[in-house]
Amino acid sequence: MENLSLYFLLFIIYSFLGWAIEVTLCSVIEKKLVDRGFLIGPICPIYGCGAIIITLALTSYKDDWIVVFCLAVILCGILEYFTSWAMEKLFHARWWDYSNNRFNINGRICLETMIPFGLLGLAIIYILNPFFYNLLSNISTNIINIISIILFIVFITDMILSFNVISKVTKAVKNVSKESRKDNTNEITEKVKEVLRKTWRGNRLIEAFPKFETIKEKVKKVAADTVEKGKTVMKSTKKKKDTKD
Repeated sequence: MENLSLYFLLFIIYSFLGWAIEVTLCSVIEKKLVDRGFLIGPICPIYGCGAIIITLALTSYKDDWIVVFCLAVILCGILEYFTSWAMEKLFHARWWDYSNNRFNINGRICLETMIPFGLLGLAIIYILNPFFYNLLSNISTNIINIISIILFIVFITDMILSFNVISKVTKAVKNVSKESRKDNTNEITEKVKEVLRKTWRGNRLIEAFPKFETIKEKVKKVAADTVEKGKTVMKSTKKKKDTKD
């Protein structure tokens, strides 16, 4: 129970730090305050999960920082890829897309973001974990358990409320797709955003993920682009044939 409470507190701490990093970077880029993350509270669980995975899997390799760095890149890359895939399957939407970045895999992960994961892995193993372990060791076990239980209840409540908001994306995509006369990604996505803006916390979700795009229509758009390219090639071939004749 003590270890479980300790790891949960570390999960919450790293989730908050991840949220703080995301908010800071995105706010600087957008030049305005951007509240990142799916949840209502100031946490990004993917960072907490990544930190716990790194802690459990890589602590035994702390004598070799190169191994820690490389494995952190791989583990966090797998976590981000799986999270992107799972959210896409659940809600029929892609929340981030690295397709325009070099060395990306299906737009879900890219080298540009994976390298920082390796650096964060080093920070977790050699700096942050020792600091937080020392800090939490000075708190009694009972207090740690009580804090963990309270935060767990708050976290689960936040998850339920937040996923209720996000689930409206799936419903909106289906409804808008049926009503829309055009099979256009941008049109469908914008209409889904309009629906979300009318829901509680929906507008915050849109601002947190500016690259949000409906995935069903995106696939259709790719297919349409392929057909259009095929028509262009056929026209070009026909033109060349006519010229020869």
